[in-house]
Amino acid sequence: MEEMKPIKEGKVREIYDNGDSLIMVATDRISCFDVILKNEVTKKGTVLTQMSKFWFDLTKDIIPNHMISVDVKDMPEFFHQERFDGNSMMCRKLKMLPIECIVRGYITGSGWESYKKNGTVCGITLPEGLKESDKLPEPIYTPSTKAEIGDHDENISFEQSITHLEKEFPGKGEEYATKLRDYTIALYKKCADYALSKGIIIADTKFEFGLDEDGNMVLGDEMLTPDSSRFWPAEGYEPGHAQPSFDKQFARDWLKQNDNDWELPQDIVDKTINKYLQAYEMLTGKKL
Repeated sequence: MEEMKPIKEGKVREIYDNGDSLIMVATDRISCFDVILKNEVTKKGTVLTQMSKFWFDLTKDIIPNHMISVDVKDMPEFFHQERFDGNSMMCRKLKMLPIECIVRGYITGSGWESYKKNGTVCGITLPEGLKESDKLPEPIYTPSTKAEIGDHDENISFEQSITHLEKEFPGKGEEYATKLRDYTIALYKKCADYALSKGIIIADTKFEFGLDEDGNMVLGDEMLTPDSSRFWPAEGYEPGHAQPSFDKQFARDWLKQNDNDWELPQDIVDKTINKYLQAYEMLTGKKL
């Protein structure tokens, strides 16, 4: 069996080159505040991969996506190991577009901090009198540039996203920027409505898109996982304060409140993965 090495390692994922496709493996690493913690969160990678698969299947009527298979039997023999089973996705190769497509349906996090200062989020003026965690009248699109690992992404306006894309794709900036915005909002609306019917509020999320060899836009990366989104329980939702969530909030809160060397106690790790599993089961109606 041929040993394969990842061509790219992110904070949480590893990407392998498989000739005309890529294999993306979601590891059990967890990152908070852009730092990879010392703990592994068992099964986390599998939840992320299977959740992306679920959403890719649900939205292929809106836009095609890069998923080919999540069955390791379709992959080279190297991936027929237990550590790859369930957390690996074979994908089409795309030329990724240099924009993180962020959409916010509720006001929270850095958006809320910005709104309190001057009534805007990423340069978009919002109605007066919103409370923390309020639902916005309409979802807003707040793109950012993609940073290298270790740097922070930079929020940009829609106009700046046109300029940013135009640099790399002369003559296509406005067309691509508009498509990214429209696809992002359409995907969010469909999935947020679906999630709400299952008891989960998707407060915000981010998508990434690429171009296939024919120049068609395709949804890539991961989709609507607790790593790329804020999921809140709809039960008990109440604007006016922060909401409990189905993501890394347990881990983040503990790190903020305790002296640490980027290592979590086991009970916080267990609480974190249980939240991920609960979200997966509520959304898909299946046990992992």
